[in-house]
Amino acid sequence: MERPLTQHIPDNGAALHLREYEAVGGYTALRKALRDMEPAQVSTLIKDANLKGRGGAGFATGVKWSFVPMNVPGPKYLIANADEMEPGTFKDRWLLEGNPHQLLEGMILAAYAIQATDAFVFLRWAYKDAAREMRRAIADAYTAGYLGKNILGSAFSLEMQLHTGVGRYMCGEETALLNSLEGKRATPRAKPPFPQVSGLFGKPTIVNNVETLCWISHIVNNGEAWFKSLSYTADGGTKIYGVSGRVNKPGAWELPMGITMRELLEEHAGGMRNGYRFRGALPGGASTDFLTDAHLDVKMDFAGVAAAGSRLGTGTMVVLDDHTCPVGFVHNLEHFFAQESCGFCTPCREGLPWTEKILWSLENGTGEPADLELLERHTRLLGPGNTFCALAPGAMEPLQSALKYFREDFEQHIKEKKCPYAHHQH
Repeated sequence: MERPLTQHIPDNGAALHLREYEAVGGYTALRKALRDMEPAQVSTLIKDANLKGRGGAGFATGVKWSFVPMNVPGPKYLIANADEMEPGTFKDRWLLEGNPHQLLEGMILAAYAIQATDAFVFLRWAYKDAAREMRRAIADAYTAGYLGKNILGSAFSLEMQLHTGVGRYMCGEETALLNSLEGKRATPRAKPPFPQVSGLFGKPTIVNNVETLCWISHIVNNGEAWFKSLSYTADGGTKIYGVSGRVNKPGAWELPMGITMRELLEEHAGGMRNGYRFRGALPGGASTDFLTDAHLDVKMDFAGVAAAGSRLGTGTMVVLDDHTCPVGFVHNLEHFFAQESCGFCTPCREGLPWTEKILWSLENGTGEPADLELLERHTRLLGPGNTFCALAPGAMEPLQSALKYFREDFEQHIKEKKCPYAHHQH
């Protein structure tokens, strides 16, 4: 089983530095592209490979790049979204800390494809180790001639810098990220204009996820047929999957795209811990709908998880066990989302604190039967199409699916005027 993204990451927690990266074929894709390929050929290759965005939305990367106007003067920007703040998600951290040059090479190739002049790594503030490794990698890449003016003697030049955020979940939304990078409040922008045409400082801009960008050098080196052959399904490539919760071996693994939830849970995460039973899981981080044991044979790719009524999202599964209260579980998430709302639009700013308060009252024994109807109303009013960005609709996914699959738990809280799981909670 091939693991292109993680095979060279040292097991001891160290990072792969420049010379070690070059020793395993690092920057050969960049040399090849600058020597033998036009920018448009790089874009076409990524489009033909059908590489889908690994940040959660699954939009086709090559198609996104194709929206960048190529004949406009002035700067263009390429940004790596490394603001990994989705609860339950820790896949990009592995890549950033373990193989920073893989990201840099992917970014330089992506920048070449869209003819960007400047690149930024927008990094989550808490990722201090990743920041240290990225700073060193960027400095080493400049020294080696992979960044700066006339890269490797070609006509292509690229400047790159690291930007560390200040800890807002909102900055992971690509247009809020652009506002933040401009030094403004991190609120989403109206689309159109789309960032590909008018993004950072009003110039054409591409924002891609870390895991997405790490693929570029491998596809340039090995071609689209190879990329598609790595997967069990039509989506292509491998995926970094993660599992957290009361399993025997929580962690992250690079596996063929489209493995089943059952395989991920039982073979890689070592099954549930003794004395705990699987009740459900959020398949792709906090803003995805619960799937239950009825869905264990669902293929974890974009189409498979969507058909089951959820989203692949980041591919990092958060497991709910039978000793953990689903109402408390969801309350914890809604508290996070309410706290992280940017306050730009009313449904999200006002609605999320209300859902959080209602769930708190259920947990604390003062919930009423009408509360469930009120929660369901919120899942509709805060759903897609009613807010400026996907934060509130994402926050409604665990709530609406918990109401659907674990309704008896909600009802029990009201009937017994307390959380029935209180004695299990640690």
